[in-house]
Amino acid sequence: MLLIHCPYCREARPEIEFSYAGEAHIARPADPSVLSDEAWRDFLFIRSNPRGTHYERWRHTHGCARFFNAVRDTVSDKFLMTYEAGRPRPSEAEIEEHRS
Repeated sequence: MLLIHCPYCREARPEIEFSYAGEAHIARPADPSVLSDEAWRDFLFIRSNPRGTHYERWRHTHGCARFFNAVRDTVSDKFLMTYEAGRPRPSEAEIEEHRS
């Protein structure tokens, strides 16, 4: 069973309590009305989907119901760290600090 740490509840809970909410740190266009159809399509649907470290949004659906961000290794499926929504993307040093 995969356990995910909720940064608000401050405990690890089973994966079934959470919902994936897409890639984290996606900036909404300041004025969507000026975007071309292709640019709007890219904003809505095109994501990085990297092999390795990935920044994701999650929601603790069956807990506090709050959104948070996570750093997950897509190769091993391990969560490297979680942090509150609205915080900036963590540095490599911060991620390494949580691994130990």
